[in-house]
Parts: sequence; C-alpha cells; structure tokens
Amino acid sequence: MNFESIYLKHSSLVYNVALQYVQNKEDAEEITQDVFVKVYDKHKNFKGDSALKTWIYRITVNTALDYIKAKNRKKRAAFKNSDDTALEFIGDFDHPGVLLENKENMAQLFMAINELPENQRTVLILLKVDDLSQKEVAEILEKSPKAVESIFQRAKTNLKKIITQNEGLHIK
Repeated sequence: MNFESIYLKHSSLVYNVALQYVQNKEDAEEITQDVFVKVYDKHKNFKGDSALKTWIYRITVNTALDYIKAKNRKKRAAFKNSDDTALEFIGDFDHPGVLLENKENMAQLFMAINELPENQRTVLILLKVDDLSQKEVAEILEKSPKAVESIFQRAKTNLKKIITQNEGLHIK
C-alpha cells in the first residue's frame, strides 16, 4: 500500500481522533499533519505486527498527547485560561460525533475530560467517543482488555467526581 492510499483511507480518522483531544480545528489539523509526517517516515518499516489502522491510531494518540503536553508547557492550553475561553473554542468545535446541544454543558464536559489522567482520558475517548471495542483499544494502547476495562471504570468514577465538584452536572 502506498502512502497516498494510506492518507486517503485514514486521514479523517486521524483528524477526528485529534479533534477529540484538542477540541480545536486548527490544532487537530496540525496534529493530523504531524501524524502523517510520522507515518510517511515510518510506513515502509511497518512490520504488520498489528493492523495498519491500529498502528496509525497509536501514532495519533501519542502525537495528540505530546501536542497537549507541549501546549501546556507553553501555558497556552485553551481550557486553562477561563470558562469564557473554553466556550469560545467550543463555538468552533463542530465534530459530528458531539451530541450535546448546550454549549455550557459541553464546555464543562470537555473541561472535566481534560482533567482526567492521560491514560483515563485516552481510554474514555477511544471507547466512548470513537466507539472502538475494548479489544481494539487494548491493541492500540498495548494493554490487556482487562486493564482497559479497569482504566475505563476509574475514568468514569473520576469524571463523575470532577463534574459533580465543578458544577453539579450529573452524568448517568
């Protein structure tokens, strides 16, 4: 498979995963570019130990997390400034998978998700936003399915606590 066909087949997946992490179109586009530079540089060395899609997911998750860490180090994290800033960025956020209609609740939810530890945030996004199976997430993260389930349960518990503490918004 050549690079162009890899890009055409997986670019929307990469963009959508990146968008889940950064909730900003421009940042998601930058992450997507970074991912495909990495895929281009390494795709000839891909051994096929996992599915190509799984390999690209892994690169995307790691690149998105690295991007967020870099932004946080530079004190430019969108949701760290204020609630108003968060709402401004949510206004630009038009991911098709987002079903919440109320901007304020959506901003609170994403702020709460962003407060989760990195591994919990990743598992939550891959399982519930990207709708991957537990087995697929385990392959992407190179963990056992039981470990993924455990991380997901902790993420749910912590997310409920964060939301309850922040505004009393309840998740069922």
